[in-house]
Amino acid sequence: MRKKLFAASALLVAATLTLSACGSGDDSKSVADVSVEAGSDKAATILDQPFEKPDLVLTDTHGKPYDFRAETKGRPTLIYFGYTNCPDVCPLTMSNIAVAKKQLPPAEQDKLRIVFVTTDPKRDTPAALGKWLKGIDPQVIGLTGDFATIQAGARTLGISIEPTSKDKNGKTISMHGTQVIAFSPKTDGGYVLYGEDATVDDYTKDLPKIIKGQNP
Repeated sequence: MRKKLFAASALLVAATLTLSACGSGDDSKSVADVSVEAGSDKAATILDQPFEKPDLVLTDTHGKPYDFRAETKGRPTLIYFGYTNCPDVCPLTMSNIAVAKKQLPPAEQDKLRIVFVTTDPKRDTPAALGKWLKGIDPQVIGLTGDFATIQAGARTLGISIEPTSKDKNGKTISMHGTQVIAFSPKTDGGYVLYGEDATVDDYTKDLPKIIKGQNP
């Protein structure tokens, strides 16, 4: 089937159109070619040039250092950047992944690493992250730390994050890209991208292949 090449940055910009408290600014420097089959309705976008794992050393929910590259090396891994006070997209995305994960056999669940990196580190302390993730999936790895470090790590994956700000009602919000990146256990490359419209069914169907390092 004929394939079309798009810029990942264009996909990221398109994703902002449906956001409220969550969003992404356009970062023209974060560009990667992706292949999308013409007429395809798949939630997964396979990247022609996989992202390298970001060199992120942050703090986990137990207050201990967590080296993202080292800890997830050779593991099928999903990473998402969001914040616990998000009213919609973040909890929905994480819940969708958690529900899909539970459909996997126990051995495959143990292989999978799901990492949630806060975009609002001032409020999302290790304790706050741990409490929030406990209600979704206690096995999800929650990370917090210096905002500049988090922002730089996200940028290497084509995901833009803005400092927290106040909306018109005075509520603190975090504007950030809503993409989930999946890393292969074979190459450690971030080769699959999901937008915020990915459903439980999408992840349920794709996770068994991602765990094996196959294209969904």
